[in-house]
Amino acid sequence: MQEVLLNRAMSVDDLLKRYQTGERNFKGINLIGGCLNGINLSGASLKGASLSEVDLSKANLVGVDLTEASLVRANLTGANLTGANLSGANLHEAKLTGAILDGAVLKMADLIDADFTAANLEGANLYGAHMMGTLLQGAIMPDGKINN
Repeated sequence: MQEVLLNRAMSVDDLLKRYQTGERNFKGINLIGGCLNGINLSGASLKGASLSEVDLSKANLVGVDLTEASLVRANLTGANLTGANLSGANLHEAKLTGAILDGAVLKMADLIDADFTAANLEGANLYGAHMMGTLLQGAIMPDGKINN
């Protein structure tokens, strides 16, 4: 499979076509502001991708590698990020209301002012995550307790 060039702009249609043909390496793609709500990208590598202000609401992102991806002000409402790797990702002001992050890795991620209201973070790894201003009302925390 061919590797996508770092910081290469790609249309949502191109991404879907490539994913449907079995490609999973989308390292460094640029989809800033794209509409990907409800998309299935399970198992894909979006390492270092530019996904700021992207609508990924209700997306299936199970096991996706989003290491060091930029998701500033992205909409991940209701997205399934079970087992996803978001280590070092920038989720500044991202909306993850009701998202499922069961077993997700968010080590050293920027979660400043992100909204995790009613999200499921059970078993998630938040080691070293920057969480100033992060909203966690009703979220299921890594230890299984609900945050009030």
